[in-house]
Amino acid sequence: MDRNTRTNARRQTTKARERYEARKRHKDQLSHAIHASDTTQPISARRERQPSPLPQTILNSLADAWWYVRHTPAIWLAGAGLVLMVGVIYLLMLLFSSNIARGVSVAGFGGVGGLSNTQAVDRLLDIWHDQSTLELVIDAENSVTIKPQELGIRLNTAETVQNARDVGLRAFPFGKTIEPVLEIDFIAAQDYLMNLANQINTAPTNATYEYVNGEVIGVAGGVGRRLDITNTLDYLTQNLITVVERGKFELFTTPLYADYNDPTPYLADVQALTAQQFNIKGYDPITNQSFTWPVQPHTLVTWLNAGAGSLTINRQTFEHYLNRLNETLTEIEDAANQPRRYLFIDDALEKVNEAVVNHQHEIDLRIRRDRFSYEVVRGDTASAIARKTGIPFYLIQRDNPNRNLDVLSVGDQLNIPSTDEVMPFDPVANKRIIIDLDRLYLTAFENGEIKYEWVISIGVRNAPTSPGVYQIISHAEKAYGSSNTLCDAAGLVCGRWEMNWFMGIYQVMPGLENGFHGSVLLPNGGLLGDGAVGTRVTFGCVMSSDDQARILYEWADVGTTVEIISSEYAPTSDLGNFARQRLIGGNA
Repeated sequence: MDRNTRTNARRQTTKARERYEARKRHKDQLSHAIHASDTTQPISARRERQPSPLPQTILNSLADAWWYVRHTPAIWLAGAGLVLMVGVIYLLMLLFSSNIARGVSVAGFGGVGGLSNTQAVDRLLDIWHDQSTLELVIDAENSVTIKPQELGIRLNTAETVQNARDVGLRAFPFGKTIEPVLEIDFIAAQDYLMNLANQINTAPTNATYEYVNGEVIGVAGGVGRRLDITNTLDYLTQNLITVVERGKFELFTTPLYADYNDPTPYLADVQALTAQQFNIKGYDPITNQSFTWPVQPHTLVTWLNAGAGSLTINRQTFEHYLNRLNETLTEIEDAANQPRRYLFIDDALEKVNEAVVNHQHEIDLRIRRDRFSYEVVRGDTASAIARKTGIPFYLIQRDNPNRNLDVLSVGDQLNIPSTDEVMPFDPVANKRIIIDLDRLYLTAFENGEIKYEWVISIGVRNAPTSPGVYQIISHAEKAYGSSNTLCDAAGLVCGRWEMNWFMGIYQVMPGLENGFHGSVLLPNGGLLGDGAVGTRVTFGCVMSSDDQARILYEWADVGTTVEIISSEYAPTSDLGNFARQRLIGGNA
């Protein structure tokens, strides 16, 4: 053994001896401390508290082991190597695995770590479609809960999963949460909000009135609101992820303030209106029926708003009332299998507003009729249908475009215009003229009583007078007419006749009227006068003697109803039936 070897052996022996001595000293110190702590107690007590040998041995062994570990660097190196090896194994698993790193999660969707791309996409889609909702807050009391997709919001699963995969080593050791990739279809979001605005937007209300315990009280105007689509979309696009993660989104709305908030300037006017009975009167010129609907004060005040210089009518509340009246008219017509009757809102609104402004307590409304469908029966022709329905042929032609009215089959459906189209003026309710084409007779009524009656002339068979319910639409002391039968062979020069006391009744075609008249000065200078009355001699007009035509001209106002009846078109009114029965009975 050389010198260096002997020196190293002595050093190792010395270190072993030092460790042995150190452990011996540690045990002695521990034993001394235990004995010293028990010297103040009686012997019997010290015996009872003496620890069992086995636990003390274990504690000593653990203490020795810990001391050994602290003073042995080789053990430290081994432990560090083990940790390093585990880390390397984990990193190798990450590098060579096709799945997302463990510990990765998507905010609002939970963990996707350890999943393949397909599994992660499926999980995200399941949660997105089944669990994701968005509460659109309108105000403190109102909100709408929808799916984000309804607002045009889309989850880009491909990019979200790719971002999760890209986390990689950053998920070690404490995990990593990423944001979902969200996109928005601006046009779809705008369309949804525009539709939602129809539910949200409310107009401000001017001051209104209420009828409480027999007294009228004023109510201050109310604030409306409008959905601010521009600001709502701006906030949504800039804070898309935050909105979706919260599941709640407060919409931007703009308050709208009324123009007239104070009800007091018109309070006295409302009190005066409700002090007397307010009536709506309806008149049906087709049937000559009249209706009266009393309006109660508590209903009347709901129509009234404060306005610019006067009271105005609240269209919404008034229209609601008018619709209820229309329902009663519809029920009556359903029973009679007739076209629907109704009161026209714009006409009614204009008249009630005028009555309120002028402190009137009654309005007159015309009852109108809808267009209807006619089913062709055996033997029908288009001209025959025009005479049966009382609608001029050109109007039926207009409402059935692309139809050959010369070829009709049983069961065909034709659109028939409303009778309102041939009655453009407000009817004169207390006057009515009945023309009986079969008996060539005129009967005029005023306030339900016969005012005038006489024999008339009507149109020839190839230019007949059309039955139906019409009205006086024009007045002219002198009027002129012509016919292609009065034209030369080239059709360039046509004769023209002159009529006295002409009153238009209906248009045969646009610009060409048939009507009442007296004597006719013919193109050849001859006179078609009183001697022709009682025959079919005109080109569709109703001719009276010249004196009688003038009387009728001066009596019949524009709007006076003219009911022309025949075997093809039965009377529609009580007066029409009365006039016919009177003629049949020979009392005329």
